[in-house]
Amino acid sequence: MEILEIKKPEEKKKRARALLLFSGGLDSILAGKLLEEQDVEILALTFRSQFFGAGEAIRSAGELGWPLVVVDISPEQIEIVENPRYGYGRQLNPCIDCHGQMVRIAGQLLERYQADFVATGEVAGERPKSQNRQALGLVEKLSGIKGLVLRPLSARLLPATIPEERGLVDRNRLLDIFGRSRKKQLELAERYGLKEYPTPAGGCLLTDPGFTVRARQLMKWRGKLWPEDIELIKTGRVFFEPDGLIVVGRDERENEKIAGIAGETDILITTAGAKGPLAAVRLKEASQLAADSRVGVSAGREAGKGEIDKTWSESLPGPGPRTPLEDPSASSGRGAELARIVRRVQDGIIRPEKPCPGSVGAGIVSHEAVRKAGLLVIRYSRRARLKGRASVAVFCGGLVFELEFQKADWEKYL
Repeated sequence: MEILEIKKPEEKKKRARALLLFSGGLDSILAGKLLEEQDVEILALTFRSQFFGAGEAIRSAGELGWPLVVVDISPEQIEIVENPRYGYGRQLNPCIDCHGQMVRIAGQLLERYQADFVATGEVAGERPKSQNRQALGLVEKLSGIKGLVLRPLSARLLPATIPEERGLVDRNRLLDIFGRSRKKQLELAERYGLKEYPTPAGGCLLTDPGFTVRARQLMKWRGKLWPEDIELIKTGRVFFEPDGLIVVGRDERENEKIAGIAGETDILITTAGAKGPLAAVRLKEASQLAADSRVGVSAGREAGKGEIDKTWSESLPGPGPRTPLEDPSASSGRGAELARIVRRVQDGIIRPEKPCPGSVGAGIVSHEAVRKAGLLVIRYSRRARLKGRASVAVFCGGLVFELEFQKADWEKYL
């Protein structure tokens, strides 16, 4: 868990302060507005993980003038996805466990931020699985702060909370909204003069059917969820082989994103002398491969083979410092430079070398997952697949090797 104070809260000035779980959506905005009417200070708290971002919350809090704290919960979120106590929703979304975790973390931050209670924009009955009365009770149970979770939009339908009993909030001025209709919320939005706010669609990848399929395949393939694997399967066409994960870019933007995400032990493949996609191959035995590749670089230098003046990896800038909230794919310096090198290979300016028989390079290009990735790269290149013979460039360990195919090899993928 990492915390970033986007707008640091000042010392508490009023008799009550609420730590508001804030998505930037209409419900959480209205919950805060209702409390502000009762002279309660609002400190917005939002969360970020590899499955959802904090962009809307940051934008909305800025417009509202509320102080905002962002908490990155990527490791905690992965653990919950792998082992949800209360199961999943329609897809791979452990919403009850997730909400409980967020409220629990908020509870742990109450003293730090001089807050008296946690508030949320949850509406009873709005979501059948995660916001029915039983689920709301489970969330509070998981939070460990029983009685300190106030839901202003539905408070009068729920048991009174400690801040209500202490007179910090007037229960009679809270609401009794129930169900999926948005009529009352829209009326409130008009009353408060709110013009723009996100639709209540969520934005969590774990509710997306396409991503869910990939994530389930990833858990089966790897046996667990690794953060770097999650980033990789967010982009492009994804293929799972017994010993390798292959991701193929669908356009220039995705090529650049793959270049930014690729790890040091990933093998990159693109068309040689023709425009085409960039593919990343992540092998299960990547650690051993990385060690072999480093040996291969040294051997290549000693023999004077397999080099392009200096290896392409030497020309890349270092990864540089990253903030806790930075998108892992947004490594603009390193990723952009690698994408530039890939384009030079596609344009024929950099020419890959044929690996020597029996060398490390020969072993790499003969790997089954690498060969399939090469065929897929050709299949998705309009120019390369029309030829009778085509080559791909295989980037590994700082060297660029050539892998050649005949049309009959990739025709089965057309």
